Amino acid sequence: MFKIYKIIILLIFVSFPSSSNAHVQHYDDLNRIEFDIYRNNKHIGKHIFSFSKTDEHLAVESEINFKIKKLGIVLYKYHVNGTEIYKDGVLVKFNSKTNQNGKKKYVNMKLENGEYIIDGSSYKGKAPKEYLLGTWWNHSIVKAAAQISAVSGRIIKQKVTFLGKETINLGGKKYNTLHFNFSSTDKKLNKDKRLNTHVWYDEKTLYWVKASFKKKGKWEYKLISIN
Repeated sequence: MFKIYKIIILLIFVSFPSSSNAHVQHYDDLNRIEFDIYRNNKHIGKHIFSFSKTDEHLAVESEINFKIKKLGIVLYKYHVNGTEIYKDGVLVKFNSKTNQNGKKKYVNMKLENGEYIIDGSSYKGKAPKEYLLGTWWNHSIVKAAAQISAVSGRIIKQKVTFLGKETINLGGKKYNTLHFNFSSTDKKLNKDKRLNTHVWYDEKTLYWVKASFKKKGKWEYKLISIN
């Protein structure tokens, strides 16, 4: 039984593209992906990706916007704008600005001489081109040794565990999905800095459809629409 399980996992990973380039080109026909954000089962905001293409570049703009309220009073608000630029399927530039309840964070990142140069609010330095941006829509992240925070630029070394196939219901539509858990390999990190996120990708299209994690409550990202 254990050998069969290992074979299934191997087949799942073989079915994923072997590079981020292949995956980015997989999204060439997309225009927009929209998610609802929930905290403790209450809808609090949205996460939207917009895709635009030219002859040379693919631009992916991302916006996250949510507010946490109690008795109608806003206790916490969060807003992120980010832009990913790809050339020939390779991420060549990324910029983001975040307002985390008044605390400003940012990332300015570019590809130079085969590696990423990162100027972020939490990290300034270099990273291998094989490390992927942690924006989840790029399903090749399941094969990356580390991800780069799209909010602060910090590098998060990760362990990815395939948890199986699941059928989930989102907005009255059923999706046959591949369920993964992403966790930090550095156990010395404070708990609030550790990665522990569950992500579901559609089995057929490999589109990201759902994510969940716990951090001062239960958080869920659920796909609304994709076109």
